[in-house]
Amino acid sequence: MMKKIIGIVIAGMMMSGIANAVDNRVDGQRPDAPALAKPGDYGIGVQTLDLVNKGQIDILNVEAGKPIPKYDRPLTVEVWYPADGDENGGTYENVFLRDGKTQVSLYGLAVRGEDPLKSAEPYPLVIISHGYPGNRFLMSHFGENLASKGYVVASIDHTDSTYDNKAAFGSTLVNRALDQKFVLNEMTRLNSDKSSFLNGMIDTSNTGLIGYSMGGYGAVITAGGGVTKASTEYPWGAPAGTLEVMMAGTDSHEALIDDRFKAVVAIGPWGMNAGFWNAEGLAGVRKPIMFIAGSEDETSKYENGVKALYDGSVNADRYLLSFMSAGHNAAAPIPAPKESWAPVDNLDFFPFEHYADPVWDTLRMNNIAQHFVTAYFNQHLKGDDDMKSYLDIVEVAEDGVYAVEKDGSQKPEHTYWKGFQKGSAKGLKLEHSTPK
Repeated sequence: MMKKIIGIVIAGMMMSGIANAVDNRVDGQRPDAPALAKPGDYGIGVQTLDLVNKGQIDILNVEAGKPIPKYDRPLTVEVWYPADGDENGGTYENVFLRDGKTQVSLYGLAVRGEDPLKSAEPYPLVIISHGYPGNRFLMSHFGENLASKGYVVASIDHTDSTYDNKAAFGSTLVNRALDQKFVLNEMTRLNSDKSSFLNGMIDTSNTGLIGYSMGGYGAVITAGGGVTKASTEYPWGAPAGTLEVMMAGTDSHEALIDDRFKAVVAIGPWGMNAGFWNAEGLAGVRKPIMFIAGSEDETSKYENGVKALYDGSVNADRYLLSFMSAGHNAAAPIPAPKESWAPVDNLDFFPFEHYADPVWDTLRMNNIAQHFVTAYFNQHLKGDDDMKSYLDIVEVAEDGVYAVEKDGSQKPEHTYWKGFQKGSAKGLKLEHSTPK
């Protein structure tokens, strides 16, 4: 009864105008957004692909003592790209919320089916990998933002791991890194397919990866981190040794590492807290990698979770962007759709909690993440070394000195984070370590 009363109160607040006036938008920009969060100059197109990865292990039907079953694994992928047109604005229809039943509309800048903008040089690729559960729209703010800046972005619906088809956790453990590499291969194939809208559009030799939570777990594996033997034997994990393909020191794991992935962003990556990595496994991380985390992450943990992953990846050039006092939802999810504010019968929490943070404004976190991801990928995927000045900054934002003249020029003592307005970097920390 109380749950229903709270839901009615929240609905009333929304109707009275207290809720954000731009409900269900994925393209929001706060007035205090840092400089590189601003959308780029390209129009944005979006299309959906239905892909099939043939001959994969059918984790859901593995039985001890029986041959490992195989199946053709379906994957739906949302693709954003620079568009050849002046139109802006579109709708993402029938998007499932966290309850796996409620479907909503989201709104953004991308135009469905818009013709791609061909250029003399193909665009770098970014692959997005959601959490467990999640869907391909959970980080659609990155999809639109990066496409507007000259990237092709492919966001995966990971089968057995979406809101409406959540299944055994073992499927997620085994398939995350495999899905990420398969989509890279498919985008390479489609780039050479004259019948595809992506023909000639993509430079897959310069690919970035953004993974959140379980997508971050897959991203660490993709970056070179092999899992522990113990993690392949958990009774609640992947059955019948099927995770051994990811184990540190194995030929099968080494074969997963792909030179086309040039930089990785792992947001709240899960697994360190559950014994999936140790010093040996993390020593294999070799791709440039940016970790992003909330210092109060209750799911992946911080000191013994994401921070430990950062500290242990000793052979990689790496960053750790920390949102102090934020939880597991730091930076990655879109702002909570208005329909998620209401209670549902099949969850013991409001769907709102899946998207929001108790301390930080989600849109602010999205904009900050867009800023740093833009700097990071522009440097590593586009070779723009000027972007390093946005990353080589005072470690603790509040230790920076904001000192500018009336005309906006910086005084010699100015050390505030580049691209941030006065006072707008509070609560942030950016650490950097080079390979040992």
